[in-house]
Amino acid sequence: MASHNPPAGPPPMNAYSVPPGPAPNNPHDFAGAGEAADYYQGYVPPPPYMAPPAAGAKNEYTFEEKFVVNKPKYNDVWAGFLLILDILGFAAVSALSVRGYTSTRSTQGSGIYDDKSNDFGLSTNTIILFIFVLGMSFILAWGYFLAVRAFTKQFIYATAIVNILVGLGTAVYYFTRHYYSAAIVFFIFALFYIFCFLTWRSRIPFAVFMLQTVMDVARRFGHVFVVSFIGGIIALSFGAWFAVTFVAVYARYTPSVDNPACRDGGCSRARVIGLLVFVTFSGYWITEFIKNAMHMTVSGVYGSWYFCSRSPAGMPKRPTLGAFKRTMTYSFGSVSLGSLIVSLIQILKQAASIAQQENANEGNIVACVLFCILSCILSFVTWAVQYFNHYAYSLIALYGKAYIPAAKETWHMVKDRGFDALINDALVDPILTMGSVTIGYLSALLAYLYLQFTNPMYNRDGKFCVFTPVVLAFAFLVGLQMGNVILNPLKSGVSTLFVAMAWDPMVLKRDHGELYARMIQVYPRAQYALSGV
Repeated sequence: MASHNPPAGPPPMNAYSVPPGPAPNNPHDFAGAGEAADYYQGYVPPPPYMAPPAAGAKNEYTFEEKFVVNKPKYNDVWAGFLLILDILGFAAVSALSVRGYTSTRSTQGSGIYDDKSNDFGLSTNTIILFIFVLGMSFILAWGYFLAVRAFTKQFIYATAIVNILVGLGTAVYYFTRHYYSAAIVFFIFALFYIFCFLTWRSRIPFAVFMLQTVMDVARRFGHVFVVSFIGGIIALSFGAWFAVTFVAVYARYTPSVDNPACRDGGCSRARVIGLLVFVTFSGYWITEFIKNAMHMTVSGVYGSWYFCSRSPAGMPKRPTLGAFKRTMTYSFGSVSLGSLIVSLIQILKQAASIAQQENANEGNIVACVLFCILSCILSFVTWAVQYFNHYAYSLIALYGKAYIPAAKETWHMVKDRGFDALINDALVDPILTMGSVTIGYLSALLAYLYLQFTNPMYNRDGKFCVFTPVVLAFAFLVGLQMGNVILNPLKSGVSTLFVAMAWDPMVLKRDHGELYARMIQVYPRAQYALSGV
């Protein structure tokens, strides 16, 4: 049962096997199969048997042969097609905007302090700022990843403490600079994480255990660290492209008598807002796709380890490459669809956050509070959808299902098996997200300090309230997304193991007995979810 390729002949029956034939619609169709009806609760297990290779023969099974997709097809094609159109649209907007930006270099300047007469919009100074933010966030995120690899237990505690200290320190600094809107936001974040840390302390040993398990598998199987590094480089490259495009839109289309790009018309505030919304949405969608494609690739590695590493046939060949191929072919549309849903919510949350800061700077307290409440609601919705997606993607990676059916099946299976309590108590995802938030804090702080020390033309003489919230919000976004992308393989390992255990908990007890014993030791409640009934 530890593998996913149907045998040439009928599989041997045992207490956990199901009869051959069509997939049952409910557990009662398993009549006569021993305890299988109660054990599987209506969820069809993977084929339970694969004959071991002949004596002396090498294991030649591939990922595709281990995790066979019956009647493979391209799922959610329309979403994949929309993503391709979005990338082409982003490239077109970028090309037109950058062309307009380069034609006005005399106004934009070529360095940090020579922005010349550009007092109407973002300039070369801002591009350099975003490059600094990208570089710092990449180094911090990759350093965090390596630290987790070397000091797993200590770093979970350190992450929470550093996040709280950085949040409070940043808020205090903003208060001293009289930037009260940002100070209040960061102070609220810090209080929230203090509450989380105090209530999570009893569950940290379970989080340490799960993270150590993920790191142990990553060291021995697949290419998890390589996926994280390559994904980080891709995200860094796209972030640089996004930064140049974002600034170029301002430079090309901001209406002003001082803007030489507007002499031939085509400039308006509505056009700037519309293009920035599109560029920002595309940035979210493409970054989410990169992150989720990494997640599905890594899911193939952990799924192979769970189901196959102790089986007679052993691990499949090149599971990382096999999972990546499936992600970029049959499941391309499914990844695009899940990423699209999250991106739509995130763009609304970003707009609410910017509106909140602008109204706070203008002294409109009522509107500021309303936008703050809206931002909190959207943050919760974003978390819920990402939580839902993360486990669905693991099932898609292993079984090639379409997005909606996989999401429904995963959710019901996790709830019916009682794994929702284990997932909520694991804490690995929120702990790693806390690390990404810390990188976002530092990115926003770097942006603020940069604006203060370089004092660009567009941020002087009362324009502080216009551009500073936008620059800080996007600097925070860049740092947060960079951390999420690089740390995503660790989250993927945990979510895949939970999905695999919910799908077939007996594999854990039979093939990974020492892991099962340690899990029960640090988290006794796990035995109820892993009982299989």
